[in-house]
Amino acid sequence: MTLQPLKIGDLTVQYPIIQGGMGVGISRSRLAGAVSANGGLGIISTAQIGYDEPDFDKDQEGANLKAIKKHITKAKEIAGNHPVGVNIMVATKDYPAYVKAAAQAGADVIISGAGLPVHLPEYVSGYSCKIAPIVSSAKAAQLMLRNWMKKYNRLADFIVIEGPKAGGHLGFKAEEVEHISDEEYDEEIKKIIEVVRTYEKEYNQKIPVIVAGGIFDHNDICHAISLGADGVQIASRFVATEECDADEKYKQAYIDAKTEDIKIVMSPVGMPGRALRNPFVQKIEKERIPVSRCFHCLEKCNPANVPYCITKALIHAVEGDVENGLIFVGANVGRITKMTTVHELMEELAGNTNPA
Repeated sequence: MTLQPLKIGDLTVQYPIIQGGMGVGISRSRLAGAVSANGGLGIISTAQIGYDEPDFDKDQEGANLKAIKKHITKAKEIAGNHPVGVNIMVATKDYPAYVKAAAQAGADVIISGAGLPVHLPEYVSGYSCKIAPIVSSAKAAQLMLRNWMKKYNRLADFIVIEGPKAGGHLGFKAEEVEHISDEEYDEEIKKIIEVVRTYEKEYNQKIPVIVAGGIFDHNDICHAISLGADGVQIASRFVATEECDADEKYKQAYIDAKTEDIKIVMSPVGMPGRALRNPFVQKIEKERIPVSRCFHCLEKCNPANVPYCITKALIHAVEGDVENGLIFVGANVGRITKMTTVHELMEELAGNTNPA
């Protein structure tokens, strides 16, 4: 199948491939810029994006807001005339400030999940960036589209459907992540698309639908499009690229991972996530790791009660301490066997070359 460009309003992306936002620090300016420059839509994760800024220890939010501008600017320099986006979790403490900082910095697209971004249109008012909620069910899609239209007279510019095979925080119950079959979720995708098409017809506005979670190769992209989707979002495969912003040891952990190494863990805010069962995860299975300081990352996190500090765990990982860090992965991480470049990966995903 020849992939058609992805059109999001007045934005055009050569291939209907969005690189998923990965935090902390996995997808920042270098990766996102390279993806956009090579025909996809690169996405920067704003989750503790300023972890390596000099003032991060004293002022996390200030460092993060400064880093948002810095990395969007850098990514757009790498991308040239191609659009670049950001992923901002609704669960982020002071979420509105992060959205406004990204919009002010010139993000072309803002994708928002880890909760429903019911007020996102309000926070980007006056800016031209495109906005998209991440949903996992037809019910959530209906809620978001109806809510935004009723309250803000605005539709989503596109919708991201994140399925149970994705990495990171998941919009499912833990038991659902383990037991929903591909066939069952294909039916849910069709239902979500049906909801979206109803709004398209009623308001005469195209709303591209993007499928995420478990998309590994060109055949998976074709399958998603055959269900009625307009494109896909892929994250894990971009980790094992030279341009990925993570430490080389983090990338190697992906290359070395086997399917049996994957574990569903609970985030400190009660959401399930898919991660590698490394020594850190084995430790939190047995005992709580007391939180000595709070990094003010998640709105509903209480340091006195949580089983571990997710910011500290994710920073350890991205900096290369893969034994003592949390490494989120997608369900197909076991199929990643080598390092590549963004250009080579994009050509393979687009069907222009055969995988080696």
